Amino acid sequence: MRVALVIERFEPGRGGGEHVAWNVARELVHAGDDVHVLCRVGQSAPGTNVVRLPTPTFWQPLRVRAFARNVHYALAGEHFDAVHSFSRTLDQDVFHVGGGSHADYMQKTYGSRGRAWRVLSPRHQTLLSLERRIFSNPKLIAQCVSGMVQREIADRYDVPCSRLPVIHCGVEVARFAPENQGDAHERIRTELGVGSEAVWLLAGSGWRRKGLDIAMEALARVADTDTQLWVAGKDNPKQWRTIAAKLGIEDRVVFLGERRDIEKIYAAADGLLLPSRYDAFGLVCLEAAAAGLPVITNRSVGASELFKECGTVIEHADDAAAYASAMNSLSTSTERKKIGTKALAMAREHDWSEHVAKLRTLYAGIQR
Repeated sequence: MRVALVIERFEPGRGGGEHVAWNVARELVHAGDDVHVLCRVGQSAPGTNVVRLPTPTFWQPLRVRAFARNVHYALAGEHFDAVHSFSRTLDQDVFHVGGGSHADYMQKTYGSRGRAWRVLSPRHQTLLSLERRIFSNPKLIAQCVSGMVQREIADRYDVPCSRLPVIHCGVEVARFAPENQGDAHERIRTELGVGSEAVWLLAGSGWRRKGLDIAMEALARVADTDTQLWVAGKDNPKQWRTIAAKLGIEDRVVFLGERRDIEKIYAAADGLLLPSRYDAFGLVCLEAAAAGLPVITNRSVGASELFKECGTVIEHADDAAAYASAMNSLSTSTERKKIGTKALAMAREHDWSEHVAKLRTLYAGIQR
């Protein structure tokens, strides 16, 4: 097939939609497809034709609208079997709903402030306006990354579920496989001065949305006072160190910053804790599972639906006591390994090749 992928930034090593788009492009090439990438900023990937569309960057509302317009002109006169967009544009056959409903994201992340920002912020008004236009297209296929996202879009925009197929994100199974990590467990723990104490990892940027305050409150409640919390991702740790100090756990919270070797961090940790207030999917859950770690998350994380039989899913995102109880129930390496083994088996069913096989079936059914 001749496929166009649309994404503002097409670069490896990034998170979110960028990470998904890069892996989708790679697997489509492996499947023998003719892959073209329309982007604002991008790197060449083996076997792909990358087209960079000059777009102003100094103000996000202008940037988003200009990129959508440039994509429209770039596609004019071209024929593709499928146009799959990972950014908010208006000319796609398939829209990757990787961020969920922006309105639900604002509501769950910021509460009443989210409603005010939706009214007052040009940025959020632009995103919401494009979102409404995207879902009003009666021919659009909106590929949802979770059942949670499918329900949000169906309820908010009155889109039939027949146009909202759920295809969960994939994971680089070989990259995270425990057998491929060598001495990372011992080496990383030695570097960080950790012995046999349990280490829970919170991975991701934007720590308020990721629920770091809840994770630290849960840590303060855990029975084993040697238990540590590692935090990997991009944010300013200053205010969080203050919170940790107030909770009396400042010597048990370790800020790792952004890590390019996140697979080694998973190998060194004992479990993943993700009390995110809103995540359309939460790829770190699947990565941790692929590393053989137990996962504790909640129903506001789309990936939680994969962990009903092989993890712990808390009902409410802000229930610190429930997270602490779950951590207590996994206080021994035996219990953690039992759940981690189940999670690993599940993750191995979600390799990127399986994800793209489902996408290609979706593409084949497109009617122009």
